[in-house]
Order: sequence, then C-alpha cells, then structure tokens
Amino acid sequence: MKKNYIFAFITILIWASMATMVKLLLADIPNLEALAISSVFAFLFLLIINIKTGKIKEMKQHAPKQYGVMAGLGFLGLFLYSGLYYYGIGELSSQEACILNYLWPMMIVLFSCLILKERVTVLKCVAMVCSFLGIVILSLGKSETTGGNNTAGMVACIVAAACYGLFSVLNKKKDYDQNITMMVIWLTVAVCAFAVGPFLEDWVPVRGMQWIGIIWLGVMTDAVAYLLWALALKGAEDTAKIANLAYLTPFLSVVCSALVLKEKIKLQALVALVLIIGGILLQSLCERKKEK
Repeated sequence: MKKNYIFAFITILIWASMATMVKLLLADIPNLEALAISSVFAFLFLLIINIKTGKIKEMKQHAPKQYGVMAGLGFLGLFLYSGLYYYGIGELSSQEACILNYLWPMMIVLFSCLILKERVTVLKCVAMVCSFLGIVILSLGKSETTGGNNTAGMVACIVAAACYGLFSVLNKKKDYDQNITMMVIWLTVAVCAFAVGPFLEDWVPVRGMQWIGIIWLGVMTDAVAYLLWALALKGAEDTAKIANLAYLTPFLSVVCSALVLKEKIKLQALVALVLIIGGILLQSLCERKKEK
C-alpha cells in the first residue's frame, strides 16, 4: 500500500512542474503539436524501458482485441482529455479552466462507485468537497476572461475531466500490464495528434530550448508520471484516497511558478493548502478508524 502512495506523490511532483515548463519553453508551440511530439518521446521512452526489462516479450500474450481496448483507452483518456482541456484553456482564463479541470479526481470517485462498486461514505464526500473547495479558493483573485466562448470552454473542460476520470477507472478495471498499456496509449495519442493537429493548427519548427520542454513533457510528464499514476490507482484498495492526493498538484504548481517564474504567492494559496491537506488527512483518518 505504501508503494502506491510513493508512486502517487512522485507523479504529483512531476505534474506540478508542467505548467512552469510549458510557460518557459513551449509558449510559442501550438498545443496539439507539443502533444504530438511529446507523445512520440513518451512512446519511445516506454519502448526502451520495456525492451530493457524484457516486458516487450509479453506483448505476444495480448490478443489484437486487447490492443484495440488499450488504443481506445488512449484515445479517450489522454488524447481527448488533452485536446479538450487545451481548447478550454484557450476559451477561458487559465484559472477558470484549472478549476474545471480538477473535477477529474472527483470523476474518478464517481466512476469508481458506478463501475467498480466502491462504497460511498459521508466522510469521503466531505473530504472531496473540502479538497475541491481548496482548488476554488486557490483560483480566486483573477476573474479576467480571454474573450472566447465561455460556455464551450466550460463544457470542454468538464467533458475532459470526465474523460480522464473514466479512463482511470476503466484502466484500473482492465487487468493489463501497465508498462505495455501506457506504451500503446502514448503511441495512440501521437498518431491521433499527428493526424488531426496540422488541420487544426499552424505548426511551427521546434528550436533550441523548446526541445528540452518537449522532452521533459514526453519522458517525465507523459511516460513516467502517467505510468506511475496508473500503477498507483491499479494497486489501490480505495481509489478515492489516491485520487484525492491529486489536489496537491495545483498548489505545488503555484509554488513552482513562484520559485522559477518569480510569481507572487497570494493568501488564497495558503488557505487552499489548509483545505487541500485537510481533505487528504480526513480521508486518511477515516481509513485508520475503519482499519482499527
């Protein structure tokens, strides 16, 4: 059980660096172009890992239908999620999009109850509300809009959160090797992004330091982080406890931005931290009482 939490915390730390890395190095690269190229690096990294560990030989054990399921999971959970979320960011302010995006841990709990038949408790609901309230407070202070289609942006972010929540639960339900599964998933994302990206965006050459950002996103954020997150959820007895930890990501992202980009941390961030940690501790306390 402790290993699941280690995987989850490593994932959260990597995800927390993503916004800063994108802002520093990838601001001038279209979203789907960055997704397409970084997905190739994610696939190649996982391919090398699977070859070196010998897991590549296990690919023969999966039927073509199972690879179709893996590809479907990749299309639903990472291609659609990323594409819809990026669109939402373009139509809304980044903080509005962030609030809606962090519905996905709540979606994991919802779909876990519906699909995996995990028990819903009052304390579990209170803990999730507490943590989400922290996300809301963290995002207060800026109310500017980008002049885009707010309704379409909000719908896109909500659907994106549902896509990733459903993906996480379905991926946990399927008894596939996660190293192989995530490799197939990122290959699927790369193929989809390369197929539709040039028609929706004006792609530009990637230069200099931008390659560092692309490689970081591909290897660390995409390959390592998503693989560890999938392993953390698959090994968890209670999916909600792991999913609730994801609410630490936006606060740590603010800290990372303050250290690297010299952005000021507001009082809302400190209040949000108390609520986020409070929600996590509440779930942990509930679980300890149940074990006793």
